Amino acid sequence: MEVKPGYKLTEVGVIPEDWEMLRLGGLSVFATSGSRGWARHYSETGPLFVRSQNVRDGQLDFTDRQCVIPPAGTEGSRTRLNREDLLITMTGNSVGNVAWVEQDLGEAYISQHVGLVRLRDPSLAEFACRFLMPGSPGNWQIWASQAGQSKPGLNLKNLSDFWVACPPLSEQRAIAAALNDVDALLGVLDRLIAKKRDLKQAAMQQLLTGQTRLPGFHGEWEVKRLGECGEVIMGQSPPGASYNQNSVGTPLINGPTEFTDRNPIKIQWTSEPARFCKSGDLLICVRGSSTGRTNYANDDYAIGRGVAAIRAKGCNNTDFMSYQVISGVSEILAAATGSTFPSVDGATFKKIAIPLPPPPEQAAIAAVLTDMDAELLLLEQRLAKTRDLKQGMMQELLTGRTRLV
Repeated sequence: MEVKPGYKLTEVGVIPEDWEMLRLGGLSVFATSGSRGWARHYSETGPLFVRSQNVRDGQLDFTDRQCVIPPAGTEGSRTRLNREDLLITMTGNSVGNVAWVEQDLGEAYISQHVGLVRLRDPSLAEFACRFLMPGSPGNWQIWASQAGQSKPGLNLKNLSDFWVACPPLSEQRAIAAALNDVDALLGVLDRLIAKKRDLKQAAMQQLLTGQTRLPGFHGEWEVKRLGECGEVIMGQSPPGASYNQNSVGTPLINGPTEFTDRNPIKIQWTSEPARFCKSGDLLICVRGSSTGRTNYANDDYAIGRGVAAIRAKGCNNTDFMSYQVISGVSEILAAATGSTFPSVDGATFKKIAIPLPPPPEQAAIAAVLTDMDAELLLLEQRLAKTRDLKQGMMQELLTGRTRLV
């Protein structure tokens, strides 16, 4: 492999010549993991208990918060967190997630699924976290350490053996500042999207029940069953031999596998379609753990037995009725039968009560909610692009291909 001047080939790839290759064990005072059996010490109040689900994308996330009253003795003091500690999940489905303790958490402890690395120089913690976290150049070491194991997991020796490519301190700080700026933007977008979703939910509750009326609309609403004002098309799976992935026949929506974002994706086709949806129909999963999940058809599709399509009859507005069905998903889930594999039949859908204003008001309400959806979609696309930008920046900055100093 040809290496351009000013760079060198190392265990983690090509890096600048003035960067050092250091093992995490050589940088640390000690590494440990949490003690077993602390679930019996869980409490409503008390010190924080950091579990694997709290270690996310380079940061600690306490959306799922647990407190603990630690046992007396060394087991408590050994697993207590300090500011600037580096945390790596060691077992379970989230192995390889990394975070650093950037703020004083007060009294806090780690679970048995979390590894703690305390560095001699705490100022290196943020950069080490950035270098090892998912999506970064050093994260492949974590996955390579699990190779061949039947149950994903790391041990303390693995943690000590991980390499970190360390630039001079001034460059570390410049890299951290650049990535922190992107993280701040991601945080702003996340909060804005959450706020817009809450506003949309409130608008749906008000507009779809008639509690709030749009200007110019008056009069009573009717309440009809979905089967009276809409058509419910229950999917039917075609013969197994007709399935293909070679674009032969009609694209098939068979369940949640094909649901992505706001448009279905074309994964498989069938040469013998049985039931169809039309572009603009509301699609809803009717079988399995994804029952109640919704999407819109952006084209004509064949639909399998895991999906139902709903469209308006007569002068009724399909978008308005779709929002009504989406707002009543909890009612649909409550009607699902089967404990191990829940499902909803067509008769259940047809019985759903729909508050129904005249068609012009239906259209006006649908337009308001569609505009809110469009705004949300733009924000979500911006969030996705910003995440992609961060990914590219991490690959450039954390390998020294792009220098900031």
